[in-house]
Amino acid sequence: MSYLYVVEQGSTIGFHGNRFEVKYKDGMLRSIPSETLEVIEVFGKVQLTTQCIQECMKRGINIIFYSTYGAYFGRLQSSNHVNVARQKQQMTVCQNEELKLDFSKKIINAKIKNQLVILQRYSKNTRDDVQQQINGIKQMRRKIDDAETINQLIGYEGQAAKHYFAALGKLVNPEFAFHKRTRRPPMDPFNSMLSLGYSIILNEIYGKLEGKGLNPYFGLLHRDRENHPTLASDLMEEWRAVLVDSTVLAMTNGNEVSPEDFYSDNEQPGIFLNKDFFKKFVKKLESKFQADNKYLDYIDYRVSFRRALDLQVNQLVKMIESENVEEYHPVMIR
Repeated sequence: MSYLYVVEQGSTIGFHGNRFEVKYKDGMLRSIPSETLEVIEVFGKVQLTTQCIQECMKRGINIIFYSTYGAYFGRLQSSNHVNVARQKQQMTVCQNEELKLDFSKKIINAKIKNQLVILQRYSKNTRDDVQQQINGIKQMRRKIDDAETINQLIGYEGQAAKHYFAALGKLVNPEFAFHKRTRRPPMDPFNSMLSLGYSIILNEIYGKLEGKGLNPYFGLLHRDRENHPTLASDLMEEWRAVLVDSTVLAMTNGNEVSPEDFYSDNEQPGIFLNKDFFKKFVKKLESKFQADNKYLDYIDYRVSFRRALDLQVNQLVKMIESENVEEYHPVMIR
């Protein structure tokens, strides 16, 4: 299955002859067989014909809308996958404080473990010493099992995150050095890439949760808040470093990006990707999604990272239906 990203402003997506067609302003045409398309993601001023929208609704193809900066607006989707019984069971699990805490410990432990692996990989190729930050992260990780509440657990995770981003700021190409994580808006190029990547992966997980009949807004780790898919945020935590951070580091330290690939906007504070690099970054992240891995400990074969996301959602469904946290195995890279 394929994902269609359309970032060219003024493009039109239509449907003709059992194929989705993207017409660009310069006259170029791209055609995708309808059987292979799973999601359409549009950024900015992109038009969709009525025929395209109707066909997406019939086939269960999600359409996700972002601003030209990559800020998420919303989605258009079919209601074919609504599973009332499963959502009722999900609500029951959401009231089980012990299960929520145990699940949250698994997620945060995996997130921190993956962050440590990323730091250890990249610290081998630099003279900067990040051992102090690594020790601080390990200290927070050791406290996870003793956490008595989710709030306490999130506190440990927050402290680990401060150490992690301080270390990343040292390991990144000096042209993209930064001091801390900034969001809404991102205030430097590195954070701008992170924010866009996190937004894309969050909404990919959102669609996979809905595809399994779950409600993405009923969270287990994060506190529910208005208009935020907290369950998708929960599952994203173990994947942040694996998919997004590693991609951004690879591009900055591999000289695939330059400071000229970003701009600021007088009408909106922050630093943003320009049009050409925006397309390059999305393409690079999509290549990461399609790359094979063997990090899931409950299968003995290689799968793409996108397929691994599907399998993790399946694990979550099993956990919810059985009310057994042991059914869920977070991804941990090596």
